[in-house]
Amino acid sequence: MRISDIQRCEIRPGHLVEWTLHRATVEASATLPDDARPPAYVQESHVRTARSVREDGLFVPTWLGAAFDIPGAVDLGVLEGAFAAWTLRHETLRSGFRWAGDEMRRFTLDPEAVMLQREDVGFFPQATTLTRYLQDRFDIAADALTWPNFIYTAVVRDDSTSVYMAFDHSNVDSYSLQRIPAEIHELYAVGLERRGTVETAPVASYVDFCATERRGADRIDDTHAIVARWREFIARCDGKLPNFPVDLGLDPEGPLPAQKLMHEMLVDDADAAAFEAYCRPYGGSLVGVLAATALAVHEVGGQRVYRTVVPFHTRTKSQWSDSVGWYVGGAPIEVPVGPAPDFDSALGTVRAALRESRPLSRMPIARVLRLLGSDFRPTSPDLYSIVSFVDTRGMPGAERWQDLKAYGLIRVSYGDQVCVWISRLHEGLQFAARYPDTAVAYANMRRYVELLREHIVAVARAGAAVRD
Repeated sequence: MRISDIQRCEIRPGHLVEWTLHRATVEASATLPDDARPPAYVQESHVRTARSVREDGLFVPTWLGAAFDIPGAVDLGVLEGAFAAWTLRHETLRSGFRWAGDEMRRFTLDPEAVMLQREDVGFFPQATTLTRYLQDRFDIAADALTWPNFIYTAVVRDDSTSVYMAFDHSNVDSYSLQRIPAEIHELYAVGLERRGTVETAPVASYVDFCATERRGADRIDDTHAIVARWREFIARCDGKLPNFPVDLGLDPEGPLPAQKLMHEMLVDDADAAAFEAYCRPYGGSLVGVLAATALAVHEVGGQRVYRTVVPFHTRTKSQWSDSVGWYVGGAPIEVPVGPAPDFDSALGTVRAALRESRPLSRMPIARVLRLLGSDFRPTSPDLYSIVSFVDTRGMPGAERWQDLKAYGLIRVSYGDQVCVWISRLHEGLQFAARYPDTAVAYANMRRYVELLREHIVAVARAGAAVRD
């Protein structure tokens, strides 16, 4: 799925219908006892950050979403059944949090208590008006500080229906979103065939994963080797988690800046395949992307060492592969870039750094920061900048994404960090980033993207020439 914001995902006019949890379901949640399974550290950090930023007077939407088409005339009753079945498949969607003093406590509905409520919103003749409505609606319905915090919508036309689903980040990660189009299509097809209730096979629960991961994280203390590694890394980042190492034109004393989206195709399939082949002996395209980034930001900003936190999935067991949730950890790496760096040496350095640091991603960063005892009070929705790489070609239905206008949606609102996502699609490598909306940041991000493309193309063409 191409990563986009809602303004750039090919929204077209149509009749809007939306589904949320039924009022009776929401009312039933108010009397539920506490669920003994605690939030994951990443969930708690996310919600506390949202609360802290809100208390500072700024509403910062951070939802994620999925968009895709269903060709032909749609049966709304069957589509509703598909949404209901999919919701019941994933326990995190019927589980939320409430505060007891300063403690976050979980509650979880039984499956039989979950019902969806449909609302016919009406016809939108203009795409711009519909886009604005959807963004405003998602900001409220998928808010980190409320529950429920997700919504499903359909824009119905005679020849096709576009589905837009939005979730607070505490429920989903990028991998979860990429699975949605194929799963909803499958459930919808089964519903059309049976014309009745769709029953789905149970999948492992992210709520269970949260409890397991937290038990493991709570066993370590500030003398653990992982904590020591993070302590050393943060010290070399001047006591902070790393920023994107180019000038972003920010006022350190100013308010949290608005952000913008930058997205485009970096290279086509042929160059992406050649780049991957060249990087394969070193570990593949992720290593190559980070090596190219290290060289590019050195050229833009002059830093001799590229420091970043690399996101990795934490679905370390196959039982979690079909589960919707936020299965992401981070590993710190450092890539020295000499006065005359070359790509092959950068590849070797990145490979060694990832090999050494990847095990650290299984320990939640929020737990480590708590043990470090430093003041990491969140004032921004992003604790640090990232450069993420994901190969999406193996996801169910990925070969149809372009025809189905399938997108992974990110909400671009406010933030002082740079978050970069590079996706390997069947069509090539796609680049997407949200960055502070300043003239300096725009100029340096454009330069970064151009240099990134230059390195990838140069390596791809060099590798192809050697093979020829």
